[in-house]
Amino acid sequence: MIIGYARVSTKDQNLDLQLDALQKEKCNRIYKEIISGAKSERPILQEVLTQVRPGDVIVIWKLDRLGRSLKNLVDIVGQLIEQEVGLKSLHDNIDTTTPQGRLTFNIFASLAEFERDLISERTKAGLESARARGRMGGKPKGLSQQAEATACAAETLYKEGKLSVNQIANQLSIAKNSLYKYLRHRGVQINAYKSKNKSTE
Repeated sequence: MIIGYARVSTKDQNLDLQLDALQKEKCNRIYKEIISGAKSERPILQEVLTQVRPGDVIVIWKLDRLGRSLKNLVDIVGQLIEQEVGLKSLHDNIDTTTPQGRLTFNIFASLAEFERDLISERTKAGLESARARGRMGGKPKGLSQQAEATACAAETLYKEGKLSVNQIANQLSIAKNSLYKYLRHRGVQINAYKSKNKSTE
């Protein structure tokens, strides 16, 4: 069976170009999805991947319609190859049912591995540089400017004693444990306040 998959990111975008190309390929069924490629969950695509059977071929207009990143694309195509399902990308002239198409995919896989190695090397270099400056985990001490402002507001509300801990956290749109972290950062005594407001929390 030949299965077409078309995707656009928003309702304002048009699927016609993709659909016309897929219909010319005489797809037995065409799936349409409107969702950003950056989204990790794409329900229509997942439906396609779970319904395909050995010998089927998935046809797409372009590779970026299928994968949200090079690694994601390689993972999906690798899964299809294991299932003995072909992939044909019209715009990229790729067809994994042919030896040349599989060679192209192997090149993509090598590029994805190269990309992962580069990211790993940069991460290690960043951590080593951070440790050399006396910071562990690569994260600077203290709070961001926005977090400092939130911590200041938390301290003011907390010391007023008019709101419970939960009410303050809701007011500032933060979790209760984040509130405690901000208060400790500001050097605020917490225990006495908790006891005073125990019934209102």
